[in-house]
Amino acid sequence: MVIFLGSSRKDLRDFPEAAKDDIGQQLWAVQNDREPKDWKPMPSVGPGVRELRTQDANGAFRAIYVVKIADKVHVLHAFQKKTQQTPQKDIDLAKRRYREVK
Repeated sequence: MVIFLGSSRKDLRDFPEAAKDDIGQQLWAVQNDREPKDWKPMPSVGPGVRELRTQDANGAFRAIYVVKIADKVHVLHAFQKKTQQTPQKDIDLAKRRYREVK
């Protein structure tokens, strides 16, 4: 089961179709105990937090999630990335939502 916190579901739905499909497939993989194709750990948000990554003609898109807690994948934040480094405001939002899960 995938749980979306805050506006993460709406934000993900607003992604361009290709980015939305790719992130959706990667979340499906995580939900089914498979390795997503493009991710990195996000220890700055919290233990067990990862960032799914995808790119298309419209830019870079990310979804920050917590690896399964009680058989649930918690999507903390979904956003379009416009710089090389993840903006602090996106990290802070993910941290706040991570605290809600814990």
